[in-house]
Amino acid sequence: MGAHRRPRQRVTGGGRVRRAATIALAGAAAATGLIGGTGHADPEPTPAQVRAKVDKLYREAEIATEKYNGAKEKADAAEQRLEKLRDEAARKESRLNSAREALGSVAAAQYRSGGLDPALQLALSADPDAYLEGAAFVERAGSRQTAAVGRVREELREIEQLRGAARVEVASLTSRRAELKRHRETVTGKLETARRLLSRLTTEERAGLGHGTGDRASRSSAADRGTLSASPAQAPDSRAAAAVAYAHQKLGSPYVWGATGPDAFDCSGLIQAAYRAAGVSLPRTTYAQIDAGRRVSRSELRPGDLVFFYSGISHVGIYIGDGRMIHAPNPSAPVRVAPLDEMPFAGATRVV
Repeated sequence: MGAHRRPRQRVTGGGRVRRAATIALAGAAAATGLIGGTGHADPEPTPAQVRAKVDKLYREAEIATEKYNGAKEKADAAEQRLEKLRDEAARKESRLNSAREALGSVAAAQYRSGGLDPALQLALSADPDAYLEGAAFVERAGSRQTAAVGRVREELREIEQLRGAARVEVASLTSRRAELKRHRETVTGKLETARRLLSRLTTEERAGLGHGTGDRASRSSAADRGTLSASPAQAPDSRAAAAVAYAHQKLGSPYVWGATGPDAFDCSGLIQAAYRAAGVSLPRTTYAQIDAGRRVSRSELRPGDLVFFYSGISHVGIYIGDGRMIHAPNPSAPVRVAPLDEMPFAGATRVV
């Protein structure tokens, strides 16, 4: 009998290989979306979802803005202190030069008479450290020179103290500027993300979403400008009335983070500017403004009171009566009138 060949088994094995390859290719295609119905792109967010995300980004940006404002306030204060230290050091250096000139006249006379007193050599040295190390030089100086040398020594000590204080302020300023940069990057990053999200919506979708977007908010501001009283009789005092009047005049002004007027504002910048116009100096941030007066309950509110929102005290407006306030909402809306119920109420302060 001839040798038995088993072609069926070879064909069967080959079929298994081909079927395995086909399954593998199909799986790869499905994973990459090449076969219709097996790969799905993320669904396009609805306008309402976009608005919710944008609102969240604006709140986060506002928190970062208030941190930026606080850091900037501290950086400005450090810069002012540094400038004062430098001015004071310059004045003392001028007095030091005058005292050294007086000692120089004595030194010249001594040189002509046959020698220079060691104390004068030390006092006229260009090296203040070497000068200050001479603990006993006053005792070696003559009576005519003791007072002058003592003045020079004191001026040098004070100048060195001022220079040390200036170095501390420089370090503080450098730290504050780095903090400013971090907060600025956070704010601009979140606002850019919000801008990109909003650009995916039509004008109609933007206008129909939320409370403070686009032309709708502008029309509201224009209407409010015509109906509000500039000097509300219910304000507790003339300063509160003046602050409300200022805010009224700024209806429709754009929101710009970090701005304090006169043509653009962020939320706490508007409040600071309003009370500045009334002759009252307020801190820069919402966190500090809430402690700038006497706390009042919502039921006690009167025009001019500061009203704060969110658990982190990250937003502020100025109350105008009838359950309404004027505030700078966010980059999507200008300064405008809004109901207090628009945001989670956190507290109120009456400026005193």
